Amino acid sequence: MTSTAQAPSSGARTAHPDHLGHVIFIAAAAAMGGFLFGYDSSVINGAVEAIRGRYDIGSAALAQVIAIALIGCAVGAATAGRIADRIGRIRCMQIAAVLFTISAVGSALPFALWDLAFWRIVGGFAIGMASVIGPAYIAEVAPPAYRGRLGSFQQAAIVVGIAISQLVNWGLLNAAGGDQRGKLMGLEAWQVMLGVMVIPAVLYGLLSFAIPESPRFLISVGKHDRAREILAEVEGRHIDLDARVAEIEHAMNREEKSSFRDLLGGGFFFKPIVWVGIGLSVFQQFVGINVAFYYSSTLWQSVGVDPTDSFFYSFTTSIINILGTVIAMIFVDRVGRKPLALIGSIGMAVGLALEAWAFSYDLVGGKLPAAQGWTALIAAHVFVLFFALSWGVVVWVMLGEMFPNKIRAAALGVAAAAQWIANWAITASFPSLADWNLSATYVIYTAFAALSIPFVLKFVKETKGKALEEMG
Repeated sequence: MTSTAQAPSSGARTAHPDHLGHVIFIAAAAAMGGFLFGYDSSVINGAVEAIRGRYDIGSAALAQVIAIALIGCAVGAATAGRIADRIGRIRCMQIAAVLFTISAVGSALPFALWDLAFWRIVGGFAIGMASVIGPAYIAEVAPPAYRGRLGSFQQAAIVVGIAISQLVNWGLLNAAGGDQRGKLMGLEAWQVMLGVMVIPAVLYGLLSFAIPESPRFLISVGKHDRAREILAEVEGRHIDLDARVAEIEHAMNREEKSSFRDLLGGGFFFKPIVWVGIGLSVFQQFVGINVAFYYSSTLWQSVGVDPTDSFFYSFTTSIINILGTVIAMIFVDRVGRKPLALIGSIGMAVGLALEAWAFSYDLVGGKLPAAQGWTALIAAHVFVLFFALSWGVVVWVMLGEMFPNKIRAAALGVAAAAQWIANWAITASFPSLADWNLSATYVIYTAFAALSIPFVLKFVKETKGKALEEMG
């Protein structure tokens, strides 16, 4: 079929699957990659101080071990699309599951610091793959009428993974008598925390054998009969399957193959719209959100909170993160992307400013004064809530919508790369900045939250209710 031919209508747009529960299971199984993404990203929170003590390292070296996984993330995200196009979405998931499993075992049984860092990179590569392949697979398998709701499974799975990792860490710390280096099952508690990820990693791998390959991939490799079977399974047997296959082929033939060269222009290397995407990605990370998930236990302990309580506060922060994500999923199509981002920026700036104020006080008896301690704790939860209900979801929605068709894939790749780099910069710098001046560090994050307000007002255009063809 040529790219200019008119594809026949299959009726898929309004079709409903014969067994919706089965389609939900397929999407949920694929979203297990998101669960592992969230779990692996934040499980290290429970091991930070133990790693510092075990290997007797300073803040700078510690930060590199924590942040080095992000290097693997960037490589995994950059290569996942090509791997999936070559060997299929399911095989890509299975590779990620194997890498997650190997990383969990290796991280739990390191014999040296460089060894631990290596397994962190392997796990990061799997995170990068999961961050790309999960949403792509769900979008390709979900019936059009349910695509938005099923697509939200990925983000929901990420925040649940973060919360479960903090809950497991808290439970294991209690089992070890409140000592991160206490003995559990012949290992130190922090090693068990990292090793427990074997369980969801193996489950992810097993689930990948229970779900079908993407019809889009099957059509791309000429397996039309199998594609028809799966389309009937996920979209219902009442649609015109031959016409549906033709629609998919027609869309694939019309797709623009964007390249890096297409992004250039506008006087400042990239086109203005690409800079806006980069700006959204950088601001999302420069407010310091990943400090809350990578270092919160260390942060609370540094101001005198008991280790067991610090782990519990990390868990409650994760619950707030889930709540905020649900709020964003409800309102992002009702209120719009831009208003939600502005509300979030204001709320984050207030929360971060209050944290900066609280941390400016000297410790009394190794702890913050009571008023400042409670202010810091409440403000941290406020910050995470406003991030989750706005920038945590809105940025990913906008990056998927805001670019013109011709440059969408390449521009999204550049924006995602900027996000991983910004994530690395914040993660790698926090321990040293906190040693220098914890309050000033939070002033910096507050400044970025405040600067995001004029950035959104001046440069970001609302994408709510617009067709993708209108963007640019």
